[in-house]
Amino acid sequence: MKGPDEWDGRELPGSPGERPRIPSPRSAAEDHGPLPDTPPVPVRDPAGDTVDALPDTGPGSEPPAAPQPFPDSDPGPPHRVLKSLLGAWALAACSAEETAAVETHLTDCASCADEALRLRDAVGLLHPADSLDLDPLLRSRVLEGALGRRPARIPVPDWAAPYDAETAKLDALLHDMGEAEWRAPVRLRWFEGDRPVERETTVAGVMGHLMAVDGLVATALGLTDPLGTAAPPGTPDPLIRTETFWRAADETRRPLTVHAPWRDQSYALMRQVSFAGGRVAELAVPYGDFRLALRDSFLDRAFECWVHAGDIAEAVDYPYVPPASGHLHQMVDLAARLLPSALADRRRAGLAAPPQRLVEAGAPGRTLHLEVEGNGGGHWYIALDSPAALGTPEHTVAHIALDSAEFCQLAAGHISPEEAAAGQDGERDAIREVLFATASLSRL
Repeated sequence: MKGPDEWDGRELPGSPGERPRIPSPRSAAEDHGPLPDTPPVPVRDPAGDTVDALPDTGPGSEPPAAPQPFPDSDPGPPHRVLKSLLGAWALAACSAEETAAVETHLTDCASCADEALRLRDAVGLLHPADSLDLDPLLRSRVLEGALGRRPARIPVPDWAAPYDAETAKLDALLHDMGEAEWRAPVRLRWFEGDRPVERETTVAGVMGHLMAVDGLVATALGLTDPLGTAAPPGTPDPLIRTETFWRAADETRRPLTVHAPWRDQSYALMRQVSFAGGRVAELAVPYGDFRLALRDSFLDRAFECWVHAGDIAEAVDYPYVPPASGHLHQMVDLAARLLPSALADRRRAGLAAPPQRLVEAGAPGRTLHLEVEGNGGGHWYIALDSPAALGTPEHTVAHIALDSAEFCQLAAGHISPEEAAAGQDGERDAIREVLFATASLSRL
């Protein structure tokens, strides 16, 4: 059924459905030039005689000005066009020119003004627009629900679940990226000693770095080294392996080709530890001058995956969410457990003051209370004088309170110890040393 302003052209003259023919408006006389002079209007003098009102043409008088034609004015879009724009106008979807034309029309057309008011009220009842992007936690929730109904025959170890979740999130971020985004510049940041360090690379370079360092875990589990024959000999080192991969990368190769090998490697790691179960949890993974148990190495790789995924998301201007609360707590716990060893390493390098007293292994000693607030937070007691000492609440000499996001940014080397907005109480030197030890956990 057609509206009053619609006509499809099928109603031909003389047919039963012929639409009444409305003549187009005739143009005004003044549209064709100046009007002819009108005869003077007769007036009466005081005596009652009729006198023609003639223009004064005596000496010094000016001739009457000729009538001027009315200037042409822009009639604007027709009514039916403006009426069709009311819906878009109510949704604020019109261009600036269309909006101006509609709003000008609404001041002159009562029927359109009433319709616009009804449409604007209806828009207020609509739900706000939701993002078309899937919730990054959707996968974990679906898996949790599915496993709640039917447990996995070969479950993923709890300590490997954060790595599984973070690699899946990063894989989803990379899935729809084009080649230009893979070449987007990324600034990597970490701490060396007491100073921040930066390195410029690309999204493809970041993924190559993750794959090269994940290769340390892969080779420890007996899987293929992603560097192949180019793997550097001797003690594995994350920085050396990354530099080797970047040098060996073919610049003519499309950068997004690193996505599939990284994803396949992460799948292989998850399959390997799922089938092996708890038998490999304490397997040592070398990281150059230190080692981590496999269970801690998976948490370390989950943390690095999240941090560098954030670097990539920032480079391509895309939002990225932090890990789930339980997973983030495991990552923070790993960093807190590594702090006594990081303090000892800084003392050996001459970057921190020597311990105030010697403590036997397993005995309580001077302690810093680390309070991490917010998502994934908790309380940890850090031994200050020896990695083998026991941190206890009774021997606390200092207290630091940090938000979980800020603590993770500090541990990732993205903010300096001086920038960390920590709530501090107690021995100032102990607080400073722990903050710098937290930053020293970061690396490329």
